[in-house]
Amino acid sequence: MAGIYIHIPFCKQACYYCDFHFSTSLKYKADMLDAIIREIALQKTYLGGDSIETIYFGGGTPSLLESGEINQIIDTLGQYYSISSDAEITLEANPDDLDQQKVQALRATPINRFSIGIQSFYDEDLFWMNRAHRSTEAEASVKRAQDAGFENITVDLIFGYPLLTDTKWKQNIDKVFALNVPHVSAYSMTVEPQTALASFIKKKVYAPLNEQQSAEQFLVLADAMQAKGFEHYEISNYAKPGHYSRHNTNYWRGVKYLGLGPSAHSYNGEARQWNVANNTKYIASILRKEIPAEVELLTESNRLNEYVMTSLRTIWGLDLDHLETIAAGAKTELLKSANEFLEREWIKQIDNKLLLTREGQLYADTIAAELFF
Repeated sequence: MAGIYIHIPFCKQACYYCDFHFSTSLKYKADMLDAIIREIALQKTYLGGDSIETIYFGGGTPSLLESGEINQIIDTLGQYYSISSDAEITLEANPDDLDQQKVQALRATPINRFSIGIQSFYDEDLFWMNRAHRSTEAEASVKRAQDAGFENITVDLIFGYPLLTDTKWKQNIDKVFALNVPHVSAYSMTVEPQTALASFIKKKVYAPLNEQQSAEQFLVLADAMQAKGFEHYEISNYAKPGHYSRHNTNYWRGVKYLGLGPSAHSYNGEARQWNVANNTKYIASILRKEIPAEVELLTESNRLNEYVMTSLRTIWGLDLDHLETIAAGAKTELLKSANEFLEREWIKQIDNKLLLTREGQLYADTIAAELFF
């Protein structure tokens, strides 16, 4: 079992908070798609013949692709990989791209799941973020997808920024419930270096973020989701039973995956690698039949720390016995480090597993870092 991620590095405009790799010029879109097609062939042995259970078009803005371009990529994948008949195939989409014609065209592709970047249902918030869509498009895009027969839909929301009052946040959550989608991903706004948001805050054009606001809005969301029957299966992800993101779940559970396109990451169980985050260099390298990637062989400590970091974020928790399969004595060492958090009740132990409590989820990154080997 394995997954494939395709990075489409193009956007109509740059969101102020985003530090992903993308270009707002579509000038070299055809060259980029040709390079990705070529990389599929060059990477045909990377996953060792494992069946492909998930395919994920991310970015950037993959919904800028035409249906024929999506079909070409998936058809090429099928030439080199065994794709499961029930594979989850996700397309990240911006609401303004999903007009009726586009949704109908996508219905004729193998895409069977949408991840729609709504972020907020308030125009002033979308303007503050420099999103390309408006609030009316957010609701309409979800309804169009549902009317066209797409049932497996997730929407993204962002919380913890100055414009988002608690009242507005609750109304955003209620609007998602009204749309009857089975999956929600919600992220606390972060200030990444080299972004417009970081510059605006430094220059005092925008107010700084407030960690207490973010924590409180996280708890409001978690309680609301639980009340509506959503399972909080990963810190930032909520799903109705049976609607977990299979692709992202595989990331958290250490399943192998191949990343295609500039800046895309790959993992084969023994090493991680990541392609150059430069469109021109990526295309030139692929044309030379070279994979433009840096490779990191995973040490024992790397594997332990990655397991700690990813497992604690999930509903399944950290399996202490699994640590011993990576390194003898790791279970005892970790329990010593975890004692402080067990006493604070940020972590709880159930049988042979450690899980974050609701309060502990607020400090997940700090806890993981303290538990690293």
